[in-house]
Amino acid sequence: MSHPYRGIFTIPATPFDADYRVDWEGLRRVVDFCVACGAHGLVWPVNASGFSTLSDEERLEGMRVVVEQAAGRTPVVLGAQGVCIEHAAMFARRARELGADAVIAMAPYIAKMGDPGNLLAYYRAIAGAARMPVFIQNHAVGTDMSVDVMAQLVREVEYVDYIKEETMPVTHKITGLMEKRLPKLKGIFGGAGGRYMLLEYPRGCAGQMPGCHVTDVMVRYWNALEAGDLPEAKRIYGLLAPLYAIETQCHGAIYKEVLRRRGVIRDARSRNAPPDAMDEHDHRALDDILRDLEPLFTWRENGPLRYGIDHRAPEERAGRGAPSPADA
Repeated sequence: MSHPYRGIFTIPATPFDADYRVDWEGLRRVVDFCVACGAHGLVWPVNASGFSTLSDEERLEGMRVVVEQAAGRTPVVLGAQGVCIEHAAMFARRARELGADAVIAMAPYIAKMGDPGNLLAYYRAIAGAARMPVFIQNHAVGTDMSVDVMAQLVREVEYVDYIKEETMPVTHKITGLMEKRLPKLKGIFGGAGGRYMLLEYPRGCAGQMPGCHVTDVMVRYWNALEAGDLPEAKRIYGLLAPLYAIETQCHGAIYKEVLRRRGVIRDARSRNAPPDAMDEHDHRALDDILRDLEPLFTWRENGPLRYGIDHRAPEERAGRGAPSPADA
């Protein structure tokens, strides 16, 4: 890699079919969509991919699919987070075998590691298995690491060169890390879908890792900041704000519903959200949000954007949708 990673490293959603099996061809279409939208990199599988709902076998196969479909068109960062050291190292080895460009891992998300010594051992195992750039993902689902702990990991673990920071207050964490002046740290990325990017950027943020449903809009937003066009960045943020609001209200449902409406995937089913996560009011609100965002889209399917709940799958319109595994 000649230059440090920078920009919008978007997170492909994981589509499912009517029986909640992974739609591998759909995942390939999502990867193509992200690349066509101008993503500076891809990250899979992490929280916005629904990694915790996937089996180990699905994660390992999906890693292959994403690298294969990206085909070198943009860097691929593969998620290596695991429930323990050995589990994470397995995914990191797979990433190296597949020829990924980097790995990302939050701390174990079941039995949490609060001790810095255990965190050092965990990230050393990941880095040793991957032997490529490693992103620390600082997320409360794993362990909310302090600035001092993350700085120690960067200093002491070979290949740990990047951080994705998304614990509160994220802006203060970014500034704290920047003030450490760590020569080995090549970049700090933000998360939370880009909600705080307007505030993160002037503190030295190197990029964002958002869900992929409006990758083209996020790329425009980032490019405006890079160009120093703050009025345009603020305008785009204003159009995104209602989307952020409905994502919070309908957790786990919006990313894939937007991708379905945009013609990227056939089905918006999710293993971590029930079929009724969105009601009719939510669908109408999303109609309005997408109408406002549509002029910013650079990717369009062959046909109009699908507005309104009448465009859902027939069994969903009739209330015959299969129960989500989350309800089982």
